[in-house]
Amino acid sequence: MANLTLTGILEKMTGKDKDYRYMATSDLLNELQKSSFKADTDLEMKLTNIIIQQLDDAAGDVSGLAVKCLAPLVRKVSEARVVEMTEKLCDKLLNGKDQHRDIASIALKTIVAEVSTQSLAQSILHSLSPQLIKGITGSMGTEIKCECLDILCDVLHKFGNLMASDHELLLSSLLSQLGSNQASVRKKTVACIASLSSSLSDDLLAKATIEVVTNLKSKVAKSEMTRTNIQMIGALSRAVGYRFGSHLGDTVPVLIDYCTNASENDEELREYSLQALESFLLRCPRDISLYCDEILHLTLEYLSYDPNFTDNMEEDTDDEGHEEEEDDESANEYTDDEDVSWKVRRAAAKCLAALIVSRPEMLSRLYDEACPKLIDRFKEREENVKMDVFNTFIELLRQTGNVTKGQIDANETSPRWLLKQEVSKIVKSINRQLREKSIKTKVGAFSVLKELVVVLPDCLADHIGSLIPGIEKALNDKSSTSNLKIEALVFTRLVLSSHSPDVFHPYIKALSAPVLSAVGERYYKVTAEALRVCGELVRVVRPSIEGSGFDFRPYVHPIYNGIMSRLINQDQDQEVKECAISCIGLIVSTFGDHLNEELPACLPVLVDRMGNEITRLTAVKAFAVIAASPLRVDLSCVLEHVIAELTAFLRKANRALRQATLGTLNSLIVAYGDKIGSSAYEVIIVELSGLISDSDLHMTALALELCCTLMSDKRSSPSVGLAVRNKVLPQALTLIKSSLLQGQALLALQNFFAALVYSANTSFDSLLESLLASAKPSPQSGGIAKQALHSIAQCVAVLCLAAGDQKCSSTVKMLTDILKDDSSSNSAKQHLALLCLGEIGRRKDLSAHAHIENIVIESFQSPFEEIKSAASYALGNIAVGNLPKYLPFILDQIDNQQKKQYLLLHSLKEVIVRQSVDKAEFQESSVEKILNLLFNHCESEEEGVRNVVAECLGKIALIEPAKLVPALKVRTTSPAAFIRATVVIAVKYSIVERPEKIDEIIYPEISSFLMLIKDNDRHVRRAAVLALSTFAHNKPNLIKGLLPDLLPLLYDQTIVKQELIRTVDLGPFKHIVDDGLELRKAAFECVDTLLDSCLDQVNPSSFIVPYLKSGLDDHYDVKMPCHLILSKLADKCPSAVLAVLDSLVDPLQKTINFKPKQDAVKQEVDRNEDMIRSALRAIASLNRISGGDCSVKFKNLMNEISKSQTLWEKYYSIRNE
Repeated sequence: MANLTLTGILEKMTGKDKDYRYMATSDLLNELQKSSFKADTDLEMKLTNIIIQQLDDAAGDVSGLAVKCLAPLVRKVSEARVVEMTEKLCDKLLNGKDQHRDIASIALKTIVAEVSTQSLAQSILHSLSPQLIKGITGSMGTEIKCECLDILCDVLHKFGNLMASDHELLLSSLLSQLGSNQASVRKKTVACIASLSSSLSDDLLAKATIEVVTNLKSKVAKSEMTRTNIQMIGALSRAVGYRFGSHLGDTVPVLIDYCTNASENDEELREYSLQALESFLLRCPRDISLYCDEILHLTLEYLSYDPNFTDNMEEDTDDEGHEEEEDDESANEYTDDEDVSWKVRRAAAKCLAALIVSRPEMLSRLYDEACPKLIDRFKEREENVKMDVFNTFIELLRQTGNVTKGQIDANETSPRWLLKQEVSKIVKSINRQLREKSIKTKVGAFSVLKELVVVLPDCLADHIGSLIPGIEKALNDKSSTSNLKIEALVFTRLVLSSHSPDVFHPYIKALSAPVLSAVGERYYKVTAEALRVCGELVRVVRPSIEGSGFDFRPYVHPIYNGIMSRLINQDQDQEVKECAISCIGLIVSTFGDHLNEELPACLPVLVDRMGNEITRLTAVKAFAVIAASPLRVDLSCVLEHVIAELTAFLRKANRALRQATLGTLNSLIVAYGDKIGSSAYEVIIVELSGLISDSDLHMTALALELCCTLMSDKRSSPSVGLAVRNKVLPQALTLIKSSLLQGQALLALQNFFAALVYSANTSFDSLLESLLASAKPSPQSGGIAKQALHSIAQCVAVLCLAAGDQKCSSTVKMLTDILKDDSSSNSAKQHLALLCLGEIGRRKDLSAHAHIENIVIESFQSPFEEIKSAASYALGNIAVGNLPKYLPFILDQIDNQQKKQYLLLHSLKEVIVRQSVDKAEFQESSVEKILNLLFNHCESEEEGVRNVVAECLGKIALIEPAKLVPALKVRTTSPAAFIRATVVIAVKYSIVERPEKIDEIIYPEISSFLMLIKDNDRHVRRAAVLALSTFAHNKPNLIKGLLPDLLPLLYDQTIVKQELIRTVDLGPFKHIVDDGLELRKAAFECVDTLLDSCLDQVNPSSFIVPYLKSGLDDHYDVKMPCHLILSKLADKCPSAVLAVLDSLVDPLQKTINFKPKQDAVKQEVDRNEDMIRSALRAIASLNRISGGDCSVKFKNLMNEISKSQTLWEKYYSIRNE
């Protein structure tokens, strides 16, 4: 049937009437696109012939349709037909009539684009390549050459690596065309060689580069040839990335030379040279580092390159009072259509931006040399260039933010400090830009200010006055676009939120009017941003309820009325609705005492918004803000309704809504509990009980906190306590058995039990009974998790303290009886008893109970490991309750009881850790004793003992740094490797996140510890690497200065060392043990941490190859951190990664295609799955870098992933995480 239809169509396609031909071709296109279409050999022949014939149809629309038919046809017919069509089209292109040439070229491009199988590609290339080369090198016309170059460019881009045998021929034919007299031929040749270069071998790439550089060095060539060659170099480096690095030595000096010595009017030469240098900076960051200084000076010189224009130096006179003159000036401003020097300035700005982005380690230098120049160039007269100058400056600010995250800017070389010095110049220069007429300029100026406030939050305090007129003008001016208004408002919001309120008080009047008028704008984005600014304005106008000497009353009603008009209006964008609701919440909570008349009108509107699904979450949060206000705003008109609505929300599926609701209810009950009946409380409690489970601990914590609030409310009736006992207590007892319970939820649970004892009709004994009972292993769930026993013990302790001394001591007696009862084979019971004693002892002195320490120490004899460790925990915590009595006892025992040493050291560790956290002091004599004892055990054979000793030393160092730092330093030169390792680990334990007095004492001594990274013992090296990691994570500022020396040593630890690999003979088979594995893993993890805190010190391009590359090919444990590092680098230093992308593909490809052996155990299979996912995660980050498509290898890897179904599914799920 289909064939009959087709025969009819084919007849019509040859008809005389062009409309008939058009309709028939259109029908054919529809037929070809059907998935059911199949053709026999005979029909294929007819189809291909007739379509090739139609391409020459005199009617343009018919031939256009015929080209469209080619795409589905190539997919549906046999290879031989496609090759045949290609040959015919080539013939038309090279030998046909002029008018048919264009369409033949488009048709060939269509065929190339549609070829999908490798075999077809090879058959086509076989006939296509020689023809194209002939077209390019033969004595054809310019047009034919250009068409052939265009098609070849497409072919090379898609199938470059299939044509390896022709590469040399192609390269020489193309290089010969670089000298063509036709500019268009040269331009297309550059693109063609760039497409070819990404698949060339290193030798041919070198050949191409050397030829181009030789052409450049010969000064005789015409300037347009030189330009082409420079463009060629830029295109090559963009196409092959880091592979171009080895040729920079030849090219960079030549380019810099051309740039500085080009003739006065040869601007394009300079522009192309700068563009090529920019591409080197981004693509070959490792090899360009030698030339960075020269390039910096060059870009700064050309940033202000403007030979045809002299500055009349009026810029620097004081700006005030020039307002009127400005208009006349801009009317007769200098213009010259011939002047293209702006292109040089633009290229210089972009090149400088590339330098800033790719060289974080040069930041401080850039502030000295580039920053003043950039600020000066804000006065650029070409608007496009000015935007680029702004963007370059924004890159400088961003890089400062990146490099100095979480650092204090105390020292005078830190980029932040240097930026602070420039702020007044920046503001002065930007203010001048805000007076310009051009909208684009003003938007750019606000972007700079925005970035400045983000990087240095409080830097504009002294300049607010001078910035206000610019903001006012942007918001009030008739000609302002909404884009400009949004930028101005965002900047205003950032400034208001990051500076202290009193800075703005003199200017509130000037600020509030334009902002409030922006609230009435028609465009929703402007309105929403203006509402956010109003929220900040409210906070600034009345920073505290006590009063701040600023009279805020005149602003209350204007702000309130402006926002209310937006809140009442129903038909507007959701974003505007949400912003208006949040803003009204702030207004009521801040000015409530001055809005008594208005509240009855305003609060019901908020309640109404709670009923609407779109706005209810925002409204719930607004009520939380109002409830937390110290003004105790009168909510009586809506309170009952609000509580009822909120209680109903606890049932909703939306998690964010439930979370916000719990917080709001808590605030409302704390503030307005007396106005809410206890019947409402009971309903809330019933709803709460459903939210308490270990599947969502955050929600559980909020629910338990709310429960405590309800119980502790003095006015709540006994029935509330009863409801809690019946509904919530069973849930809490189930929760306590969870092994996931920790953090906020555990604290909330402890407070819950304490509150329950205080509240009505729940006896202490039955609570204690049910708590202890929950630790019994049940027949269905088996034993109970260790974590759960700790949770139960903490709750028991809190419960006892809440119940008072008498109950507490009877509980302790009961627990010690359990321990004394030797016959008790129930280890879980003893385990729990020990933990409970420890928890109670830590919170309360137990010395009234005679011999409690001996009873606990008896348990050290237990056959069960967990009971031994529980006993050492208990002993340490009991000692915390009464140090003078129990500490000497523990020290004495450590000396005398060899067998129990490890457990006793653990007890000592508990004591020391608690003291260091609570900032308590030890007595002088006991410190001496403890130290002697610990240093004696530094060399213990058991690693466990050494670790405990190190932790004890580290934590004592927090309490007594002046004593310990010298004592530890002396031991770094000890002959015993174990001692050296132990003291370095001790230092690691003494570096915590919060500031401590040890910091300044250890600062000068750090290098003597960390330099052990080159020790000859691997344990010591690993200890030093771990310590460096901890410094980098917790106190990066302390080690910044040492990194130049430490990093090469650290990188050296990431390499596989053959001398650490040994073979163990296990009789029937040999087993290879790699002792260096842990060290390499630690070293890579350390680099990972350094990337977060000391990015400006780590030179990423020298690290990626060879170190990271070898890590990606290493053992499973090493690959995982390497994948993380790669993702981080792709995010933070994309240019360094792009530059070496090709070489990273192989190890990643190997990892994702690795298949475990047939007989592998489940654990190995799972680990391999994890590793593949982690590699795909790294690949996903690489794929996000823009410009990654210049690496053919990476593109092929992505194709391979998209073709394998299992890999693609994993990749897809990871990409959407």
